[in-house]
Amino acid sequence: MLAGAGIVATAGTARAADVAYKTECKPPPISGLPAIKGTTKVTVTAPATAKVGDEVEVVWKTVEAASKNPDILDLDKDTVQPTGTIKVAGAQTGDLAMQGPRQNPPIPKNSPMKLPDMKGTLKLEKPGEVTLAPGFYNINVNKPISTDTKCTPDEEVPPAVTIKVSDGGGSGGTTAGTSGGESGAGGTDAGGTDSGGTDAGGTDSGGTDSGGTDSGGSTSGGTSAGSTGGSGGDPDGTAYQGKELEVPYACKTPIGDKKATSPVRINGVKKGGGYDLTVKFSKSVMDSPADIPKGSVTPSMDVKVGGADKGTVKVTGPANAGPIKSGQPIEIPDLKGTYKPGATGKATLTPGVLTVKALGTTTTCTPEKDPGVSLALDTSAQPGGTSGGTSGGTSGGAASGGSAGGAQTAGGSAGGLADTGASDHGALTALGLFAGTVLLLGGAVFTFTPWRRLRR
Repeated sequence: MLAGAGIVATAGTARAADVAYKTECKPPPISGLPAIKGTTKVTVTAPATAKVGDEVEVVWKTVEAASKNPDILDLDKDTVQPTGTIKVAGAQTGDLAMQGPRQNPPIPKNSPMKLPDMKGTLKLEKPGEVTLAPGFYNINVNKPISTDTKCTPDEEVPPAVTIKVSDGGGSGGTTAGTSGGESGAGGTDAGGTDSGGTDAGGTDSGGTDSGGTDSGGSTSGGTSAGSTGGSGGDPDGTAYQGKELEVPYACKTPIGDKKATSPVRINGVKKGGGYDLTVKFSKSVMDSPADIPKGSVTPSMDVKVGGADKGTVKVTGPANAGPIKSGQPIEIPDLKGTYKPGATGKATLTPGVLTVKALGTTTTCTPEKDPGVSLALDTSAQPGGTSGGTSGGTSGGAASGGSAGGAQTAGGSAGGLADTGASDHGALTALGLFAGTVLLLGGAVFTFTPWRRLRR
């Protein structure tokens, strides 16, 4: 089971392996330097064995970057921050976002780059062998100006590590993971880091400025700028980590209006002209007070698109893959969807209306105020993109964006409990509501939980 919302205590002993691959690094345009071809050497560390449902920590150690700090300027202490992407293949596939802290010793010009370790968290979904291969990475330098150097594999990168995953009966999850950069890392450059002087040298922003964003922290709301990344020039598989926000929700439930706050983060991975989005909740584990049947709870969210673009993106999570026994942890699944930009410019992504369907009941939660931007992306308009779409109404019964309208139960009116067809009608519907709100709001305990019904 999960140890809190973080790394699983039962995962196997960590295994480290090296891999080297040909790489092309593009210096910041302001440097005037050509692309540099070299070899990247990486040590990847991950557990040798784990179970389905486990969340495991993956560490990327850059033994040797593909290029040196060019003969332009010396890089000061703690001015360099890497981000990258690990390709997940085998029993499950995806892209794992990696991030390191802004932490480095002074790096003289014309000397090897010294990058801090990057970390990410991978949730294991299926039994079998899962392979991990390092790939694209960026190096950001934030002084004297913020610049990015983007390094892309020039060949197919072989897997560095294989995790043998046994069937642990987990509830399913995502391969997107969370970027595990250490606290105080400064900001993330979702678009990748730029090495002002690293690599091909030069200290140019290449169009993205990651130095000022802070992806690791949390905010209590307001108008936080969130994390910025994305660019028409970024290769597929580039990962962008959003900023964690404390979202205050007002919920319409079958038994009345309730409030709760949940930490939410929106991450993205570039795919073609669009982005695969993953909405993640922290503080997501809570013990269930009663048995929850398999497939009984399904969450979704309307991510609000703003800035240059307008509309919403529907992201959904899987129903619980197996029954959850009383006393076992309930965890929030990652919500996934695809964002196709409808406009060119800087688009912003903000957590929106949450909907949970559980055993015939619907709970709808709307942010009480604008929680701020979790992720900003530099986008290029795509045919059939989001722009011009409504900020409300989504399919599948989800609440309209920004509307806190009363949720109705399936087959009943608002304020009542739906007929599930089960003989223990009261217990099941109350349990469904309880499970839905726990999944929805990060394990918060509500005063409206019908405990007496749960004991029946």
